[in-house]
Amino acid sequence: MDWTALWLSLRLAGLTVLFLVPVGIAAGRLLAYRDFPGKGLAEALVALPLVLPPTVFGYYLLVAFGAASPLGQLWQSVFGRPLVFTFEGLLAASVLFNLPFAIQPMQRGFEAIAPEIREAAACCGMPPWRALLKVELPLAWPGILTAMVLSFAHTLGEFGIVLMVGGSIPGETRTIAIAIYDRVQAFDDAAAARMSALLLALSLATIALTYAFSRRVGRRLGSPR
Repeated sequence: MDWTALWLSLRLAGLTVLFLVPVGIAAGRLLAYRDFPGKGLAEALVALPLVLPPTVFGYYLLVAFGAASPLGQLWQSVFGRPLVFTFEGLLAASVLFNLPFAIQPMQRGFEAIAPEIREAAACCGMPPWRALLKVELPLAWPGILTAMVLSFAHTLGEFGIVLMVGGSIPGETRTIAIAIYDRVQAFDDAAAARMSALLLALSLATIALTYAFSRRVGRRLGSPR
C-alpha cells in the first residue's frame, strides 16, 4: 500500500474542496439569480470540463502553466520553482477541472430557494450578507454539500489531469490513482487490487455519510418550528 500517495490524494481533494466552496457559492449564486449577456456562454464554459477528455483539458493546462507561458514565468520568478509537475500546479489544475462539480449543484441549490423567501429577508431589513448567511446558505445547503462531496470524490479518483499536469513524482504529484496505474504497469496486481479496494471503500463511505447527513439536515429544515 502506497500510504504517501493516499495521503497526497486526500490532501489534494481536501484543499480542492476548500478552494471551490467560496468560488462555487459566488458563481452558483450569480448564475442562479442574475440574467446577464453571455450567461449561456458562461454556463457552457463552466460545464466544459464535463465533456472534454481529461487529457485534452490537461494538455491546455500544461501549456498555460508551462515555463513558456506568462503565468508559468510569473510563478517561477516569484516562487523560484516551476508550476507544472508540482503539487501547487496539480492543485490549480484540480480546482479548474472540478469547477462544474462545485458550481452546478450549488447553482441548483440556490435556484430552489423561492424568491419570496429572499424578498421577505430583504423586507425584514437584513443586509445582503446577513441574508446570505442566515437564509440562503442554510436552504441551499443540500446543493452545497453535494458539490463538496462530488468535488472530493472526483479529485480522489482523477487520473488524466494528474498525469498531464503533475506526472508521477513520489511525494509531490503521485496520487493514489497514479500509484494504482504504476502497479498495474509493473504487473503487481495484488498491490493494485489493495489500493483500488481502499479507494472504492473511501468513495462509498464518503457518499453514504453525505447522504445520511443530507437527509438529517433536510428533515431538520423541513420540520415545523
